[in-house]
Amino acid sequence: MSDQFAPEYIRAIAPYQAGKPISEVAREFGLDENRIIKLASNENPLGMPESAKKAIANEVGETGRYPDANGFALKKVIGERYGIAQDWITLGNGSNDIIELAARTFVQQGQSIVFSEYSFLVYALVAKAIGAKGIQVPSKEYGHDLDAMLKAITADTRLLFLANPNNPTGTFLQPADIEAFLDKVPSRVVVVIDEAYNEYLDSSIQYDSTEWVKKYPNLLVSRTFSKAYGLAGLRVGFGLAHPELTGLLNRVRQPFNVNALAQAAAVAALNDHEFLKKSARINADGYRYLTQSFEEMGLEYVPSHGNFVLVKVGNDDGAGSRVNQELLKKGIIVRPVNAYGLPKWLRISIGLPEENQAFISALKEVLA
Repeated sequence: MSDQFAPEYIRAIAPYQAGKPISEVAREFGLDENRIIKLASNENPLGMPESAKKAIANEVGETGRYPDANGFALKKVIGERYGIAQDWITLGNGSNDIIELAARTFVQQGQSIVFSEYSFLVYALVAKAIGAKGIQVPSKEYGHDLDAMLKAITADTRLLFLANPNNPTGTFLQPADIEAFLDKVPSRVVVVIDEAYNEYLDSSIQYDSTEWVKKYPNLLVSRTFSKAYGLAGLRVGFGLAHPELTGLLNRVRQPFNVNALAQAAAVAALNDHEFLKKSARINADGYRYLTQSFEEMGLEYVPSHGNFVLVKVGNDDGAGSRVNQELLKKGIIVRPVNAYGLPKWLRISIGLPEENQAFISALKEVLA
């Protein structure tokens, strides 16, 4: 019966499964919500910065009116931060929106999109949603194989996704390798570099992708306020690209896609340098604790440059689901990655010190 309502490529989509919310786990296992720890969705464990909360309080009286469709105030601070003109900026309802806009804008049904194995599931989902061909390139050490991705580009390829750092594996591409790759990509192919976790990079490997945006007319860099800036629930992100690309994206973008509270909070968060420093410090400390614990437990993990760690919890294909279920019973929510083809692994978001300690304690009990 459903055949009459949607084309086959829509019916073939398996819906994206988000991390379980705390309320659902509380209901399912009869647990106290206040005692549940969520380390599943790569959220900032510090929550929203106070500066953003104050900005929302100041803006809430105006929510009877539509938000600024052009996002002037937010684009102004983004432009100042990255040294780029406002007409090079596209605002999104999270960076996920930028990813979807790119697919809908640049790719026709039947054309192809290239992405890596073990990269963000949404890349494959948006390809299916528009009837495009998804070309998944085998990974290299759980990350992108740039040479193989170049070879995978066909005559009908119009879009290519790179995530740096990559989710869910946390792998990192060296800037020199990315630039060499961009030099070789055909100009007809739009490259999206998804930098959702860029703010967590150690200062020794930080790089300036806006210089690439200026150099390559076929490059789109996406960023988000959902991770290090602590605004996941408000859904706000942005893309940087040549005006030729942003002009096309804005023809497809919904006019009020970023709400007024999100815009105000993002302006405040982007200017809150101390909060960002604290977020990075908490993350670095938590990463050291988790990885040292995994090493002491003899568990394999993928070295990560994001705010999460991918850890192998068993040697059989049921290990990830089994350990996840036992952790849920103990009030610990982590992320199974079966949908990525990694059934032996779990992705653990880095939390506050006491949350990380509670997780490791529970994991030891489960694995024992």
